[in-house]
Formats: sequence, C-alpha cells, structure tokens
Amino acid sequence: MQTNRFETFFDAILAIIITVLVLKIPQPATPTFESFISLHYIYIAYLISFLILYNIWYANHKLFQIIDEIDNKSVWIYGMMIFTISLLPYFTIWIANHLYSVPAETMFGLLFIITHILNTLAIKAIYNSNHYNEQLHELHFNSYYMHIPTIVLIIGFILTYTVYIPSIYICCLLSVVLWIILEKLVRRLS
Repeated sequence: MQTNRFETFFDAILAIIITVLVLKIPQPATPTFESFISLHYIYIAYLISFLILYNIWYANHKLFQIIDEIDNKSVWIYGMMIFTISLLPYFTIWIANHLYSVPAETMFGLLFIITHILNTLAIKAIYNSNHYNEQLHELHFNSYYMHIPTIVLIIGFILTYTVYIPSIYICCLLSVVLWIILEKLVRRLS
C-alpha cells in the first residue's frame, strides 16, 4: 500500500480520536477559577493521552516521508494499534474520574503499553520490509534507549499494586515525556 494514502487515513483517525478526547472533558461546574482547577486530574490525563497520540503521529509522519510503500503485515499491525488507541478517550476519562482506582489505573497503563508495543512492532515491520532504504537505517529504530519508557511504566505498575495507586498515571506522564526526549536524543546522537 502507498504510504501517502495510508498516512492520510491514519492522520484522519488520530484527528477523530483527539477530537473525541477533548469533547470528553467536562466543563467546570461553575465559572470560577477554583472550579476550573478542580478538574486538574482530567487535564493531566488529557495531556498524557494527547502527547501519546501526538508522538505516534509525529514519529509515523517522519517515517512515512522516507518510505513509499508499506506491506500488509505493517498495515495489520497499524490496524491493531488504531483499535487500541481508539479506546484512549474512554480510559482517559475513566482514570481522570477515578484516579485512585486500581482497575482504572491498570487499564490506562495497559493501553499505553499495548500502544507502545504495537507502534514498535509496526516500525520494526516497516524497517524489515524496507531493508534497502538507507534513510530508514539512519533513523536507528533499534536503539535500546527507546525501551526506557516501557520500563518506567512497569515500575508504575509495581508501585500501583504495592505503594501508591496513582503511580501508573504518573509513570504514563513520565514515560510519554521520556519517549519524546529519548527519540530526539537518539536522532541527535546518530
């Protein structure tokens, strides 16, 4: 499949998910600053989810600029990832409304881990099917540093189940920030 056609489809899906995500944010109960601030958990959850979606979009946009076609295996992996991230608005609001709920924390964290794994698998599938593309090899997708966000999330799971329930929520924020920073550092070092 041609990447420009697939990228257009993928961009549209992400735009719809981001739109649904922002529409799920409730209005403050009263038109006061205190009422606005009382929704800070929802705003942070939205920020985490938005950064996840934005980082996926940005990484794939850069990737699709240097390849012309993707194989069926990549399309199927992207399909699974689209299904997974389409659940993001639901779980974002669930965790924002129930920050101290272990099931909400767990599902939000699992969604993030599954999304990260599927994104990594999709990129590796594209990398393997385009082994002749020198520009693709210069991007260094196989860097071990890119696994640090997943390790942070696993630590969040351990902390949620042992010490502090909102640890997955916090570690998701740390992971997505690390994901962005490490991606830029790996590109700069190469």
